[in-house]
Amino acid sequence: MKRAPHENVATVLVEPVALRDLELALMVLDLALWPVRTAPICVDGPRQEFQLRRRLLDQHRGDWDLAAAWTPVWIGFGASWRLGDEPLPWEAHRTLWRVLEAFAPHVRFRRRLGGVPRLPVPQDASP
Repeated sequence: MKRAPHENVATVLVEPVALRDLELALMVLDLALWPVRTAPICVDGPRQEFQLRRRLLDQHRGDWDLAAAWTPVWIGFGASWRLGDEPLPWEAHRTLWRVLEAFAPHVRFRRRLGGVPRLPVPQDASP
C-alpha cells in the first residue's frame, strides 16, 4: 500500500505576540507557516488546534505549561527546498531549526518532522 501524498512539516507552538515576526523570518527562507486553526486542510480547524495543543502540552508533562494559550502551527518547506520526489535535504532541516532556535523564548517544538495532507502553495497575485 502506497502512502498518500503528504507534506513534511514541523509542528510548533508559537506565542501569539511572535507569530508575525516568525512568519516573516520563515518566508524569506521559503518556509511557510500555517496556523492549524485556519489551515485549508482542516475541516474543523478550531477543534484540531485545541486537540493538537493539548496533546503537545500533555506529552511534555508540565515543561511546556507556559504555552497553554499559544498557537499551534505547521511549518512546511517551499519549492526551492524540494528536489522532485527526493527527501528534503538536511540543509532544509538545519535552516528550520536555526530559525526556531532564534525564536526560542517564543516557540516550543521538537526536532522532528511529521506529515500532513498537502497544503496548497500560495500563488503570486501579481499580473
